[in-house]
Amino acid sequence: MRLGELFLLAVGLSMDACAVAAANGVCCQGYAPPRILATAAVFGGFQGLMPLLGYLAGSCFIRYMAHMDHVIALLLLGYLGGRMVWESLSGGGEGAGEAVRFTWRGLFLQGVATSIDALAVGVSLAALGTPILSAAGFIAAVTFCCTLLGVRLGRAFGPALGGRAQLAGGLVLILIGTKIFLEHALGRVP
Repeated sequence: MRLGELFLLAVGLSMDACAVAAANGVCCQGYAPPRILATAAVFGGFQGLMPLLGYLAGSCFIRYMAHMDHVIALLLLGYLGGRMVWESLSGGGEGAGEAVRFTWRGLFLQGVATSIDALAVGVSLAALGTPILSAAGFIAAVTFCCTLLGVRLGRAFGPALGGRAQLAGGLVLILIGTKIFLEHALGRVP
């Protein structure tokens, strides 16, 4: 696989992470530079780890996982987004319109949910004879950069949303989970 093709693959894989990072930037309180870097590291790390796991697990496991990956992503992102929407509308826990608190648990769930499709990519890269360690590292680095961009965009546009930031962020997570589910269910993702 050529570098340009690998770059396009990495950007494509990182788009869900970028969108979730933007939602985090919009509505997470206390989203200081160390947490932004942690978000980029977690999202990049999972995007790099999943192709490795796919490569190692082999095509038998991936075929089974491919039937469920979109459901897992929908459930994880739906849960996180649904909780944010509920709290914004009911005032549960943090009060309506307040920012969501950063949690490591939430961040790891987001990292897994946005990178599950990269498992199948690992099998594809193995079939193409692509050196998996360099490819996975490249995918992780591109996702890291796209995640930083996503947070920056979310922070730039978050103030315009005001008290609706938590609601908007939750809806974005639900929409991303739904998009992943529909793409896989309708056969648009290999």
